[in-house]
Amino acid sequence: MNVPKLRFGEFVGEWKEKSIGDVLSIGSGKDYKHLGTGNIPVFGTGGLMSTVNDYLHDGETVCIGRKGTIDKPMYYNGKLWTVDTLFYTHSFDETSPKFIFYAFQRINWKEYNEASGVPSLSKSTIEKILLITPNLFEQQKIADFLSAVDDKITALTAQKTALTQYKQGMMQRIFAQTLRFKDDNGADYPEWDHAVLGHICEPQQWQTISSNQLTESGYPVYGANGHIGFYSTFNHENEAIAVTCRGATCGNVHWIPAKSYITGNAMCLDGFDEKRIYSKFVYYALTYRGLTDMVSGSAQPQIIGKDIRRVDIRIPCLFEQTKIAQFLTECDDKINAVDAQIQSAQQWKQGLLQQMFV
Repeated sequence: MNVPKLRFGEFVGEWKEKSIGDVLSIGSGKDYKHLGTGNIPVFGTGGLMSTVNDYLHDGETVCIGRKGTIDKPMYYNGKLWTVDTLFYTHSFDETSPKFIFYAFQRINWKEYNEASGVPSLSKSTIEKILLITPNLFEQQKIADFLSAVDDKITALTAQKTALTQYKQGMMQRIFAQTLRFKDDNGADYPEWDHAVLGHICEPQQWQTISSNQLTESGYPVYGANGHIGFYSTFNHENEAIAVTCRGATCGNVHWIPAKSYITGNAMCLDGFDEKRIYSKFVYYALTYRGLTDMVSGSAQPQIIGKDIRRVDIRIPCLFEQTKIAQFLTECDDKINAVDAQIQSAQQWKQGLLQQMFV
């Protein structure tokens, strides 16, 4: 039966099967270079491209990629222009555009790809795809409910962005020393000194693990792109700093938990003298400083170990290091907590899409 698993109680009866071409029309994007500057957005498959003084459509629409990114439907309400890689929809017949937006998210668009190279879709292919839909009133209720979920995700995303910007602003003030922490009696801490990484820690690299050596559980493995899997053993006992030293993400700095395996694509900074150096402070100092100036090579970007050892950073006394690191860790904890809420809401939404549609 064409009935969803999860449904609002006031609705009964089966949903009807229709092709996309039966419920809407598909418009083609066009070049915009001849248009003047204005406030009407121009969209491509990658999002906003420009603003112009004319429009192809005014009102609700659901856009879907013709070429390139074909699996990211976009809802918009208002005047817009789309380029020739992005279709827009119009002339909806007894169909809610917002419902179509969520129905489009249920379609595996890559199954309909018509090209061996850059993914492509055609109008005729899209028009033949079958949808199973309820009456307009049920469509609107489903769309309103899922829109509220999206609004929650959007609000959480904005909260995460604000927290991240706050942290970045505070880091800039802290490491420029325009903001200084004070001791418990309100007195100033001593001036910061210079320190060379090779003099305050023990940079080292270990053996790289191939993908077929990774396991489904065990000790976490960290490589060039952060956490990449698990392994049967670990190669460092304590929390540590890892610097990606090969590949496209060369120079990235990671905070690694205790009892993990750091592969040879990253250099581990460990062995700090705890009486002088708080390692979490060094992590934030390196994150703020950045290490892209250490990168060499274009075909295979890399950072040489001896260059990492020569990196110079400013170091306050241990007490101020600790306060700075604890403050920034609290910022990260708040960001991570909101990010976890976003991930949870997104997973919940995916579950709703699976259960509220046939």
